[in-house]
Amino acid sequence: MKKSTLLVIMTTVFTLFAQAQYAKLYPSNWWTGMKWNKVQILVHGEYDGFNKEQVRLQYPGVKLLKTTALDNGKYLAIDLEISATAKAGDVVIEFLSGGKVHAVKWPLYNKRAGRGTVFAQGVNSSDLVYLIMPDRFSNGDKSNDKIAGLKDQSLDRSKIYDRHGGDLQGIINHLDYLKNLGVTTVWMTPVLLNDQPERTEHGYAITDHYTVEPRIGGAEKYKALSDALHQRGMKLMQDAVYNHVGSKHLTFLDQPTKDWYHQWPTYTGTSFKDQPVYDPYGSAADKKLMSDGWFVPEMPDLNQNNPYVSNFLIQHALWSVEMFGVDGWRIDTYIYNDLPFMNKCNKALTDEYPKITLFGETWVHGTASQAFFAENNLNVPFKSNLQGVTDFQTLFYGIFPAIKEKFGWTEGVNKLYTTLSNDFLYKDANRNCIFLDNHDLTRVYTEFGEDAEKVKMGIAWLLTTRGIPQIYYGTEVLMKGEKNPDGYVRLDFPGGWEGDAKNSFTGQGLTEQEKSMQDFVKTLANFRKNSSAITKGKLMQYVPDDGLYVYFRYDAGQTVMCVMNTSEKDKTVDFSKFAERTNGFKSGRNVITGANVSSGFQIPAKRMWILELGK
Repeated sequence: MKKSTLLVIMTTVFTLFAQAQYAKLYPSNWWTGMKWNKVQILVHGEYDGFNKEQVRLQYPGVKLLKTTALDNGKYLAIDLEISATAKAGDVVIEFLSGGKVHAVKWPLYNKRAGRGTVFAQGVNSSDLVYLIMPDRFSNGDKSNDKIAGLKDQSLDRSKIYDRHGGDLQGIINHLDYLKNLGVTTVWMTPVLLNDQPERTEHGYAITDHYTVEPRIGGAEKYKALSDALHQRGMKLMQDAVYNHVGSKHLTFLDQPTKDWYHQWPTYTGTSFKDQPVYDPYGSAADKKLMSDGWFVPEMPDLNQNNPYVSNFLIQHALWSVEMFGVDGWRIDTYIYNDLPFMNKCNKALTDEYPKITLFGETWVHGTASQAFFAENNLNVPFKSNLQGVTDFQTLFYGIFPAIKEKFGWTEGVNKLYTTLSNDFLYKDANRNCIFLDNHDLTRVYTEFGEDAEKVKMGIAWLLTTRGIPQIYYGTEVLMKGEKNPDGYVRLDFPGGWEGDAKNSFTGQGLTEQEKSMQDFVKTLANFRKNSSAITKGKLMQYVPDDGLYVYFRYDAGQTVMCVMNTSEKDKTVDFSKFAERTNGFKSGRNVITGANVSSGFQIPAKRMWILELGK
């Protein structure tokens, strides 16, 4: 072979495979055997005019359907069809311009299911979800506390808005603590890259959908966490953000199309008023302001009516489940999204993964308002296919007034009773996620005036009523903090950092009250885990009587009597008043203390008891 020929070959090979940065492809890969087998790749090239390049590929079972030049000269959309005969391997996509050929490898993998890992199994009423902000839970790897080149280089635990160094390894290190506590599912605030100049600790300003935040460990560590959870019989939830991105996201800095984002003449924020979305008398202008207005200037609002945006978001959701073994989704700011788009996205996920769980954040006021955004029994023009919601109604108009307000005809615990009586609005209220606090709310210990007994009442209700219970990290050890500013409800979990004087994982330095709360949660959560009546049974509630609220969880094999005394006086509880459920039972065992009671027992003021009835 002549040297000149060899040089040409070597140059061609170099041109084809050594220029990995010539174009970036989103999604970065796909899988064989997926129902979503028509994939639209968004391609970002190096230079203006890239969208005029020709595209070709030759790979068995993969067909190039079409190439579309987008408004921005740096972007192409490539539509592929992956047939059932396609095998795993590197699909080489060639870009031709000016006589030159550049190529990018686009991996095609075998479906994750082939690895034997149980995933996309769904989260249901038998689970207990534990919400973690990774940066604030535990620092398991100091080497990733700062990452060179990222815009936010803060690292100061004394400042509530700086990064603190918590990471995925820190969570992995303490999964046994969580499992022993009774937790079955870990939900984290978003784990994707937030390369913003500041406020990157929370994760909700995503700047790259296909990069897991390196400061919490990156993609491989996220896979390791998923595997570690599943090996323990636990589950993983991912926090989806479809409504907006961070202002440093590539598609905002260099927008693929003129309408990739909702555009306004000047900055326009959302009204935060959900009513125009479903109001039969509402104006189109109010609805547009609600849905298309931005959350904050740093979070541009995505236009999900743009089909390329829609595909980008849906494919990323599918990609995340397959790549990381996600079992369920909590969907951020659900009510601000384009709702037909959300139906399409939800359907794509459940078509691909029939058991997967989806519940959306619906911070609204009123049970009918909340039910509108979920699968419901309402006669309304738009029908949502969202399985469940984050149930703010049972919080604000339920357990909070039950514990904090004096009893009245419509006040106090009657609000909780009334709110639950409205469950007829939902197709399945048991798929709603219930909670006492989260990363946006005042911590429940502070909410209840630092009264630990009231917190125990709240937790007793949380772990026995209908729905999917979620506990916020640190609630079990009485972490406190006001939501204004929100950084004070996102402080570090005690013991998550080397040198912490207090360690909630080991019990070192905890007060007797904190230990008592931790033991209470552990005892009740583990009882719940093994209770068929609570996790799979029915709920029957009785009209509250002078502050005394009684409800039952029951099935053919078990009956659990839940007695909440919200009054200022001790109350006598007579089984005969609840004969529908107590008939045939003579006693009840307090699942916390182990003590047995019989009809006519007295429950102290401001206490809740959970009794497993026996014959």
